[in-house]
Amino acid sequence: MPRTARPRRRAALAALSCCVALGCGTGTPPGGRPDPPTGPEYGVVTWATTADRVGEAVEGRSYRLMVHTSVGGGGLRVRLSNAFGDRPVTFEDVHAGLRRDGAALVPGSNRRLTFDGARTVTVPPGGIVYSDPLPGHVPAASTLAVSFHVARAGGPLTGHWMAMQTSYTSDGEHSAEESATHWTQRTGSWFYLDAVTVRPRGKTGAVAVLGDSITDGWHSTTDTDRRWPDYLARRLAKDPAAAVKGVANEGLSGNRVLTDGPGQSALNRLSRDVLSLPGVRTVFMFQGVNDLKGEPAPTAGELVAGYKTLAERAHAAGKCVVGATIAPYKGWPEWDPEGEAVRREVNAFVRGGGTFDAVADFDRVLRSPYDHERLLPAFDGGDHVHPNDKGMQAMADAVDLRSLDCGSGW
Repeated sequence: MPRTARPRRRAALAALSCCVALGCGTGTPPGGRPDPPTGPEYGVVTWATTADRVGEAVEGRSYRLMVHTSVGGGGLRVRLSNAFGDRPVTFEDVHAGLRRDGAALVPGSNRRLTFDGARTVTVPPGGIVYSDPLPGHVPAASTLAVSFHVARAGGPLTGHWMAMQTSYTSDGEHSAEESATHWTQRTGSWFYLDAVTVRPRGKTGAVAVLGDSITDGWHSTTDTDRRWPDYLARRLAKDPAAAVKGVANEGLSGNRVLTDGPGQSALNRLSRDVLSLPGVRTVFMFQGVNDLKGEPAPTAGELVAGYKTLAERAHAAGKCVVGATIAPYKGWPEWDPEGEAVRREVNAFVRGGGTFDAVADFDRVLRSPYDHERLLPAFDGGDHVHPNDKGMQAMADAVDLRSLDCGSGW
């Protein structure tokens, strides 16, 4: 979507501790396909975000990043990314703990993470790295604090601008501290961290949502986990029959299917942001409105071709693919009748084109019954394109949970 002005859980994470070395993943330069190990030992993604360039790197800074798990499990790993960097980044004193409130952690929960047994790791330009696994169980729906110190860095900084979550930074090295004393600087972005994985019990998988700022959660309430994939994760957690429990939110503000703009296009980031994530069974595609307002705007045929290419690549990787219709956006300044005609044609393809294994009709869920080109006022976040909390929940409630696990064997 368009960029806009911009006593059980304590014991669970206290059990986390360092484990044996397993080694680092590798990566490729921006736009390429990372080829990290994603076998069963890497488990299932429980949280993820889209990597992008978010400014310039700073040496000597520490980060305490708050992320919300979807599926629970043991063997926690974090994935650090230098996907957009043009020089190496050295991380040290990486820790994971359970947040108590603000930047403060549950006492005894903060545990050191290692990389091939070492406390320091250097990630090359374009690369990613997984930590060694930590023993102990990480609960579902937990707010984890991943803290680390950047000892050496420079050039482009890899992160995620619009987190809709308050995290913290600090000058100097304070990653091992559980108090909030030195964590006085707030940020609304995530830096370097782009995935967390666990090993859940049973044959549990994950869904990765490829989207734009609607999926990213713009106009949902900050620090409340009310993006529509968060509501979806809560539904999956409550469903004892669901084989998919992990949810990876790969939304990116301003993102398009066909062309780079704010961030790489969906076609260019699919491999890194979605297909490389451990345990992903299903790719959920919900994009297109930013393409409609592009200059020049694509034809319906061009956008459909992009959808087909994404679906073919996901199927080739053995994934189930769910497609979503493009939601109405009349009232947004760049809406016009020509774009609306393309939207309707593309939505007709999504509903009946046979490309997807299942369809989520977000257009019908969100539109006004009195004007199908507009969002229902009760769901409108205020700019006529981004749903509010109620709209986000309505989207998640409209997803057929059985559609998220269509089996394998493509």
